Amino acid sequence: MEVIIRPDAAIAASMTAELVAQAIRIKPQLVLGLATGRTMETVYNHLVEKHQKVNLDFSLCRSFNLDEYIGLSPESPHSYRYYMNYHLFKKVNIDIRNTHLPDGSAKDIEAECKKYEDTIKECGGVDIQLLGIGRSGHIGFNEPLSALYSRTRAKALTPTTIAQNSPLFPKPEDMPKRAITMGVGTILDAKRIIMLVTGKEKAEILAKAVEGPVTSMVSASALQLHPKCTVIADEAAAELLKEKEYYHWIFKNEPEWESFR
Repeated sequence: MEVIIRPDAAIAASMTAELVAQAIRIKPQLVLGLATGRTMETVYNHLVEKHQKVNLDFSLCRSFNLDEYIGLSPESPHSYRYYMNYHLFKKVNIDIRNTHLPDGSAKDIEAECKKYEDTIKECGGVDIQLLGIGRSGHIGFNEPLSALYSRTRAKALTPTTIAQNSPLFPKPEDMPKRAITMGVGTILDAKRIIMLVTGKEKAEILAKAVEGPVTSMVSASALQLHPKCTVIADEAAAELLKEKEYYHWIFKNEPEWESFR
């Protein structure tokens, strides 16, 4: 795991978007693993801008999102399908048929989860997976006690997650209490992972995920097991990391990051 600390959230999001853009330029048929949430909106704004101003080409890309609420149709303005269409898909030249999210309105949720796993495999797996981190340490909706080898499945949401996300609904009580999510094992199958974490409110959980023990109580800690995972954090989110000086040293000295310095 590499930890990159940037001065503020805007610079951290810009760097994340540029890493994705570089990957698309190298491999136009890139399979993207995508996340939702407020942290990702700035990243998608940057990618849209790159498409519009420097012709970043999404036409051959395929994408798989981490999760979707159970009980919401794709047309619901509160669904993650709607979020992705609004923030990215309809603003770039990606073929909408190549964008995949779990169907939260499926009649057979178990079959939908299996189908999602199978489709990822048919596409050759995810090349680069974007992640945020929830306040309970979850990636996707892999809440505490999620098995580290879990696959796409239905998951009950914790009160912490519900409290974090319900203000996004006009009536907080209408937020679904269950979701389909890629499993921790599914996420770890990605060839490369980038986790973007910003804000002081994420400092405690980021320290646990990056420098604490690998535990199912903090599903993001499983990223320590991945051979190519980069965590990009702003100074506020990184304030409780014990090895901050080392992370700064790595960023200043590793050739890989020269173009970002």
